[in-house]
Amino acid sequence: MQYRNLGTTGLSVSEIGMGCEGFSEDNCQNTKRLLDAAEKLGINYFDLYTSDPEVRASVGRALKGRRDKFILQSHICSIWKNGQYMRSRKIEEVKAGMEEMLSLLQTDYIDVGMIHYVDSIDDWNTIQNGPILEYAKELKASGVIHHIGLSSHNPQVALAAVKSGFIEVLMFSINPCYDLQPATEDVEALWDEKNYQRHLINMDPERQELYETCQRLGVGITVMKAFGGGDLLDASLSLAGKALTTNHCIHYALTRPGVATVLAGAHSIEQLQESAAYENATEEEKDYAPVFASFPNISWEGHCMYCSHCAPCPKQIDVAAVTKFFHLAKAQGMVPETVREHYNLLPHHAGECIRCGACEKRCPFHVSIMENMAQAAALFGK
Repeated sequence: MQYRNLGTTGLSVSEIGMGCEGFSEDNCQNTKRLLDAAEKLGINYFDLYTSDPEVRASVGRALKGRRDKFILQSHICSIWKNGQYMRSRKIEEVKAGMEEMLSLLQTDYIDVGMIHYVDSIDDWNTIQNGPILEYAKELKASGVIHHIGLSSHNPQVALAAVKSGFIEVLMFSINPCYDLQPATEDVEALWDEKNYQRHLINMDPERQELYETCQRLGVGITVMKAFGGGDLLDASLSLAGKALTTNHCIHYALTRPGVATVLAGAHSIEQLQESAAYENATEEEKDYAPVFASFPNISWEGHCMYCSHCAPCPKQIDVAAVTKFFHLAKAQGMVPETVREHYNLLPHHAGECIRCGACEKRCPFHVSIMENMAQAAALFGK
């Protein structure tokens, strides 16, 4: 298992994380099975969005004696009321839900406390200017949560939250279909088939800006819905019109700026093992570019996907890395010091490009790579 820094939190998290979708199955007996399997696979990060007290209690039992082996992302504002899950912004309900969570989990701290499901600007403003964010800050100051996070499906909201400086970790829905859709407060629009019936070209610019801003500001992204609820893995259900593999979806998410871990939903040990097998997959098995280039109604024409099909460069330039740092700096309108440092550490730089054009002939998305190299060399000075 490979591990990545979760932004600037200081946490080292497994590239493959785990969702909690399967925990409730078999009367919650699946919780311990999945956590046992995760430990064996080297998966140390998991999300617990559900407020179901039976699931939370099963997690508490499964973590007993090994709490320090897992990094737990659990959700503030996800409460259990009248026998069902609810999202609340009523501070007394939120506080009671948090106390119940800690009790059922048999722990005195949460590694990442997620402000749950914020998909509208009005909701974010209510949170930012009201008692919810203050409560999260109090929890952090007292050590009950170690880092403040936020979950969202809306790039406008997520960007506003990230830019506020209060959010250290962002849980966001990332896959190659959702990334084509513009911001909306209606989460169901992301998987509405009619939104994929027109010709779609390139990533939504607000999503690109969000990922680049997270990278620049050191906000770690934990990915939800990498498989589109499983639909992207089934040709008959895939919004792209073709099936992707588990490796394609994971690799796509992990190659976005700012991403630290993909929270793989699993209903069985076998499904979790399939996601973890990404770590031993060949580059060919991970390679999403050929299938992306063949999607009906969807085009990434001229958009660098960081897929590295441009390699090998005769001057040994890592074109994908140079392009990613170039995009990060270009989006900022300047060269942040951290970006410059990472660029400088590359063994070969854009200025070494001899404009042979070999990379452009291999690019499945027809990116103007030579022009990008020229602009990067001018921007970074080498």
